[in-house]
Amino acid sequence: MEEDILRQIGTIARALDSIANVEFKEIELNRGQYLYLTRIKENPGIISNHLAEILSVDRTTTARAIQKIEKDSLIEKKNDQENKKIKHLFVTDKGEKLAQRIEQENAYSNELALAGLDPAQREELTDLLKTVEKNVTANWHFVKNGGKRKY
Repeated sequence: MEEDILRQIGTIARALDSIANVEFKEIELNRGQYLYLTRIKENPGIISNHLAEILSVDRTTTARAIQKIEKDSLIEKKNDQENKKIKHLFVTDKGEKLAQRIEQENAYSNELALAGLDPAQREELTDLLKTVEKNVTANWHFVKNGGKRKY
């Protein structure tokens, strides 16, 4: 039997992303911009390059998302004390309230997705997905830095 776990992971990710885009449309956060907001909340003072790494996206995509959520007054940039070219990202009060709502949606979606799994199964699934994430992230870095995969 040939396994295609990536197809299942992709289906899950697209479905949850579509749900979030519909539910967050009223707050004008879409196309994953809510991910940027919550990661900045989780990592106060993060810089955009590190944020891009965490989300496994390119810096240009990250810059556009940051620009949008900053324009909406959800985050603010503060200069680094030693290097003025470095901007640290922080969630504003408005962004904090929105991030809390997003976190509630995430917790709800997690419970919905894991319904029917006992605690041991949930832990095993988490461990397995961490390994998959590690493998894919390492390969993403390889390709991003000019590496060519041999099929």
